[in-house]
Amino acid sequence: MTFASDESDSYTPVEEGGDAVQLGARWYAVQVASGCENRVKMNLEQRTETLDVATRILQIEIPQTPIIKPNKSGKQKESAEKVFPGYVLVKMVMDDETWQVVKNTPNVINFVGAEQKRRYGRGRGHVKPLPLGMAEVERIFKQSQEQKAIVKIDMATGDKIMVLSGPFKDFEGEVIEVSPERSKLKALLSIFGRDTPVELEFNQVQKQS
Repeated sequence: MTFASDESDSYTPVEEGGDAVQLGARWYAVQVASGCENRVKMNLEQRTETLDVATRILQIEIPQTPIIKPNKSGKQKESAEKVFPGYVLVKMVMDDETWQVVKNTPNVINFVGAEQKRRYGRGRGHVKPLPLGMAEVERIFKQSQEQKAIVKIDMATGDKIMVLSGPFKDFEGEVIEVSPERSKLKALLSIFGRDTPVELEFNQVQKQS
């Protein structure tokens, strides 16, 4: 995948097998400024209606997966995490007008595509948007819809912790392994004067500052 600034102000269809890909709507990935995914989605939805291209720009999505993060009080709260931070997926019929609508939306950097070299002079060329394959799109949305919530925790190997509950309550230790997929970690606790590895649930421990 290559990103570049545009040399021209118009969209050039992508050639695939000698034919321009202009048959029906396709999904495209759009790179946006960091942290601006939701803002771009909202602005693009508004521009689509205002500029009367709603029949060609059909859907704007930010794939997300559920996560569980402990808040300051230690209680777990479910939220969502972006699958591809910095990207928005757009289902659209690609033509010069729809290309301009998306490309000129505030905080949009560029479509994901193939860079074409300039015919003359120096500098980077024009990026031709490349549609995502249907299998890839189905995998992305299936993953977002079916994935179970994963517990996220701000801990890493070497962090100091305090055990909040269970048989080792009030013990202090050091993290030696983190397993987000299992919502567990291993820590070395001093038991009877000896460092002993103990497996603990994320919600059983608190990171020491």
